[in-house]
Amino acid sequence: MLRGLAGVGKSALLADVVARSRNLQVLRTCGVESESPLAFAALHRLLRPAMRYADRLPEPQAQALRAAFGETYAPEVDRFLVFLAALSLLAEAAEHAPILAVVDDAHWLDDASAAALLFVARRLDVEKIALVFASRDDDVRDFDSADLPELVLSGMDVEAATALVSAHAGVAVPGTVAERLVASTGGNPLALVELADALGTDQLTGAAPLPAPLPLTGGVERAFLDRARRLPEEARTLLLIVAADDAGRLSLVRQAARSLSVGDDALDDVEESGLVRVHRDELLLRHPLVRSAVYGAATSAQRRRVHRALAEALLGTGEPDRRAWHLAAAADGPDETVVAELDAVAVRARQRGGQEAAASAWERAADLTADGEARAQRLYDAARSAWLAGQTGRAKRLTETAHSAANDAGLRADIMRLRARVEWNTGSLLLGHRMILTAAHEVAPTDPVRAREMGMFAAALASFGGDSGAGIDATALAPAPPAGASPREHAFHHLLVGLDHIAKGNTAVGVPDLRAAFGTGASLDNADQDLLPNLGIAALHLGDDRAALHHHDLLLARARSTGALMMVLYSLTRRSFTDVVTGRWTAAAAGAEEALRLAETTGQPGLTALPLANLALLSALQGRDDVEARLAATDAVVQNHPLGILEVLVHDMLRWVRGLHAGAQSETAHHHLSNITHRLLRYGTTVERVEAAVRAGHRDVASAWTADLEEYAAATQAPWALAVLSHARALLTEGAEAEAHFQRALEHHSAGTLRVFDKARTELAYGEFLRRSRRRVDARTHLRAALEMFTDLGATPLAERARQELRASGETARRRDPSTTTRLTAQETQVAGLVQQGLSNREVAAQLFLSPRTIDFHLRNIYSKLGITSRAELTRYPLTEAA
Repeated sequence: MLRGLAGVGKSALLADVVARSRNLQVLRTCGVESESPLAFAALHRLLRPAMRYADRLPEPQAQALRAAFGETYAPEVDRFLVFLAALSLLAEAAEHAPILAVVDDAHWLDDASAAALLFVARRLDVEKIALVFASRDDDVRDFDSADLPELVLSGMDVEAATALVSAHAGVAVPGTVAERLVASTGGNPLALVELADALGTDQLTGAAPLPAPLPLTGGVERAFLDRARRLPEEARTLLLIVAADDAGRLSLVRQAARSLSVGDDALDDVEESGLVRVHRDELLLRHPLVRSAVYGAATSAQRRRVHRALAEALLGTGEPDRRAWHLAAAADGPDETVVAELDAVAVRARQRGGQEAAASAWERAADLTADGEARAQRLYDAARSAWLAGQTGRAKRLTETAHSAANDAGLRADIMRLRARVEWNTGSLLLGHRMILTAAHEVAPTDPVRAREMGMFAAALASFGGDSGAGIDATALAPAPPAGASPREHAFHHLLVGLDHIAKGNTAVGVPDLRAAFGTGASLDNADQDLLPNLGIAALHLGDDRAALHHHDLLLARARSTGALMMVLYSLTRRSFTDVVTGRWTAAAAGAEEALRLAETTGQPGLTALPLANLALLSALQGRDDVEARLAATDAVVQNHPLGILEVLVHDMLRWVRGLHAGAQSETAHHHLSNITHRLLRYGTTVERVEAAVRAGHRDVASAWTADLEEYAAATQAPWALAVLSHARALLTEGAEAEAHFQRALEHHSAGTLRVFDKARTELAYGEFLRRSRRRVDARTHLRAALEMFTDLGATPLAERARQELRASGETARRRDPSTTTRLTAQETQVAGLVQQGLSNREVAAQLFLSPRTIDFHLRNIYSKLGITSRAELTRYPLTEAA
C-alpha cells in the first residue's frame, strides 16, 4: 500500500514497478471519481484480461462474476461470492504466469471494487500474485487499508529536488534556491515541476530573487486552476466536461460539447495548455488534481449544465448507469424521471452484488422524490443495501431518516426491524430489543403476522439477556395462527411462546413449544434465514446438542454452497459453543480461525471478538502457553468495538477462560467463574464452577448452583444436564451417597450425551473419589478412561491430573500420541474433512473462501503429516472429527 499526498510520486513508483516487471502478467486498474457509484467498475477493468479463465471457476463463482460485470443476468448475487470469484480468477490466471496487479487512485475506487480487492489482498497466501495499491492522503474519500503493509511517501530532500528541477528546467539550480523550493512545497515532486514551469530562468538560477510568496503557496491545485482560468470560455467549458465525466472518451466529450455550442477549436486550446493530452480516442488529464481543481471551482449551475449534456450524449450508448448518475447530478429538485432511472440502477447493482452502489442510487433517488411515503421506501431500500454491504453506520442513519418520513404501518415496522437488527448486532442489545418490541406493538393491530415475527425476535433477544424492560408482552401481540396457516407461521408462533417463557425463567413451560417448533420447522426450506438461526437458538436453550449442531450445520452448508460469506461467519460463531461443549475441539478451532479470518477480511472488527474468545478458551482447556496473549487480543476488541448481542456471551467466555487458567488457585478460579451470568454458560460450566467453589470452601454457593441446574435439567431432560447434575451432587456429598451420584452421572453420560469432556471429568472425579477411599484398583478403570479421553481431546492439564492420580493409585500410564486431528492445524483439518467428502480442490476452496492453490498447499502438508500420498488414502484415513 503506497500512501502520500497528491503529486508525491505514487503513480510514478507504480509505473516503475510495471516497467521493471519481467515475465509477469500485469493487470491494472484505477479509481475514477465518476465511477465511484458504479458497482465493480474498477474490478472489471482489472480482471478483464483474465476473464478467459472464468470457465475454470466453480460455476456459482463464474456466474456471480459475470453477473457482477453485467455479462449475464442473475436475480441477485451475493457480493462475497463475487469477492471469492475475483480471488479464484486471479489465482487461476497466476497458475499460467505470476501476476502483478496494480491499483492506482484507490481512494476513488467504487465501494464494491474496493471491498473485493481488500478481500483478495487479505486472503493472499501462497498464490503467485503481487497486489500493489496507491492512495492519496487528505482527500474527501479514504481507502481503509489499515491492516495492509504500508509505505508512506514523503517529499524529496534538497539534493533530489535540485536534480529534478534542474532536469525539468534545463538549468543548473543552486542549493540555496532548491532549499527555498523544498520549504515551500514540502518536497512534493509535482509542485516542484509546476514551480519550474512558473518561475523564470533567472529566478531558478539565483540571478534574480524568488517571488514572495511563491506561486504555489495555495497548493498545486491552485496552479492548475490558474492555468485553466487563462483559457478562453469555450475551452474552460470543454475542460469542465472532461472533469465532470472523467471517463476520458474523446467522442463522448465532443458530443456533449457540441450540445453546449462549444467548437472543435476549444480542444486545441486545452491541449496547448498542457492540462489535457489526447491519445487516440482518449483524453488524459495531466494529473487527477486538474479534475478536482476545475470541477471544484465551477458553479453549481455550470456543473448541472455539463452533467445534463453528458447524460444526453450517453443516450443509446448502452451505459444506463452512467447516464442515470449524470442525470442525477443535473437535477436540482424532485424529478420522477430521474428517480425511475436511479431505481433501475439500484436494482441492477443489487442483482450484481454491488450493495454499496445500490444504497447510493436509492439514497439519491430518495433525495429527488417528492412523495413522502415513496421517499421513505427508497431510504429503507438504501438502508437494507447498506446493511448487507456492512456499512452499519450508514444503515443506521438511513433507517432513522426513513422512519421519520414513513406513515404506512407495515413500512414503519420493516424499517424499525432493520434498525433494531443493526442495533442488536453492532450496538446495544437492550436498545435493539426495545426497538423491535415497540415496533411490533405498533404494527400488531394491522398486521399480526408481521408482529408475531418481530415479537419472536424480541423474545429471542430477551432469552439471551436482552430484555429491555419495555413492558410489552410479546406473546400478546398476535393470536395463535389458525390450523390452516402456513407451517412457517406456526413455527414462528411456537418459537415466540417458547423463547418468551425461557426469557422469563419458565423453562419447563417453554420446552413443549420449542420442541413443537422443531417439528414444524423440519418441513420448511433450509434457506429461511430468519427461522433457521432461531431454531438453532431454541436448540441451545433446550441443551439439545444434536439439534443445535443439525440446525447450525444446515445453515453453514447452505451458506457455503451459495457463497454467502456473512452467513458462514454467523453460522461458525453460533455453532462454536456446541462444538466446544461436545468435545469437537478441532472443529471448534477450525471454525473460530475461519470466522476470525472472515471477520478481518470483511472489515468487521467487532465480529472478531467471539472467535478470539473461543480460541482463548480452547487454549485454556488444552493448557497452551498462549492463553494470556489470546485474552489480551480479545480484550482489545471488547474495549474498542460494540458487540451487540454477543457482549454478555463474550464477557462470560473470558471469565470461563480466566477461571480455567487460574488452575489450582481455587479462590481466583471461583471468583472468575462465579461472575458468569449467561444462562447457557452457567449450565455448561457447572462442573468447573461447582468444583472451584467446593475447593475454595464455598459449599453454599456450590449448592445454589446445583439447585439452579436441577430445575433446568428437570425441565429439558437433556442427558448431559442430568449427568452434570449428578456429578455436582457427588461433589457436595460423601461416602456411598457420593458414589451413587457418580454412578448415576456415568449412566446419564452413556444414555446419549455428546459431551465427552464432561464425561471425562466425571470419570476423573469418580476415580479421584475412589482413590481417596483407598479403592485403588477400582479407581484405575475410571482414571484410565479419563486419561484416554483427555489425551484425545488434547486437554493437557486434566490429562496430567489424571496421570498423576493413576500414579498415586499405583499404576504408571504410558504416554501415547493424541489423535491425528491434534497434529493437523485447524485449517488442515477442515481441508481434510472436505476432501474426505469427495470435494475437489476448487470446491474446497469455494467453501473455505480460499484459492485452489492454498488448498493444494494445505493438502501437501496434510499428506506429509499423515504419511500418505493420495486423496484415496486420505479418504480412508480415520479423522476423529469433521470440521
